[in-house]
Amino acid sequence: MILPTKHISQENALLSIGSQVLKFLNSSKTVSTLWEEMLITYRDNQNSNIDISYEWFVLTLDFLFIIKAIELKDGLLSRRTS
Repeated sequence: MILPTKHISQENALLSIGSQVLKFLNSSKTVSTLWEEMLITYRDNQNSNIDISYEWFVLTLDFLFIIKAIELKDGLLSRRTS
């Protein structure tokens, strides 16, 4: 789940999706704004093999929070700086 396996492609592993989430978090955003931006980008990219559900997106946020890569302040997600 976190890493690719024979049932989970590299593009759909939480680690890979987490790296994409961090790219979108160049400024503080709400969860819904981040989700919508990612959906628009993946829908517009015809060559993208990434097709994630909202549940998988939330699992990715949980993973990033657990490893202290992101933080939540006043309802906004942001990259953790220290």
